[in-house]
Amino acid sequence: MKKKIGDPKQRLLETATNLFYNQGYHATGINQVIEEAGVARASLYMHYESKESLLLAFLNQRHVDWMSGLKAFTDKATKPKEKIQSAFDFLADNNEREHFRGCAFLNILSETTDKDAAVLTVIQDHKKDLRAFLGDILTKEKQVVKDHVYLLFESAIVESQLYRNQWPVQEAKKVVSGLL
Repeated sequence: MKKKIGDPKQRLLETATNLFYNQGYHATGINQVIEEAGVARASLYMHYESKESLLLAFLNQRHVDWMSGLKAFTDKATKPKEKIQSAFDFLADNNEREHFRGCAFLNILSETTDKDAAVLTVIQDHKKDLRAFLGDILTKEKQVVKDHVYLLFESAIVESQLYRNQWPVQEAKKVVSGLL
């Protein structure tokens, strides 16, 4: 094990974030997290009671970071249509920075079972917050338009990951522009 400087809890979370997002939850063993974080097994269990609790910490932190990034992009615009278009620009930026890895929440969702109720709740809460965020920008629009914008946003994430290309984001952005 490599000795690393810094807060073991933070190192564990950062390491798990990288591994869970890039390899998947089930493909990542707890021994790999411990080794790459450079901590003792006891440190892991002092800060996180289980691999699932580490996953929940990852998802909760990802939610905070992702929503703040989205807000930072949309805050640059003043009009609702511009804000929504900025939200799609955020997706394109994420695709470039994260090599089209897609939505961390949907990636983890594909690995869940009926036994993962706490994980499912965090994923659903993230999507509800995203839907509310987009809806709050579109206060003057009908609910059906808000729903379509949300669904186009979500599909742009998935399809751009599938094709490893920006065209789904660009096309969804055009469609949304037409809706608004």
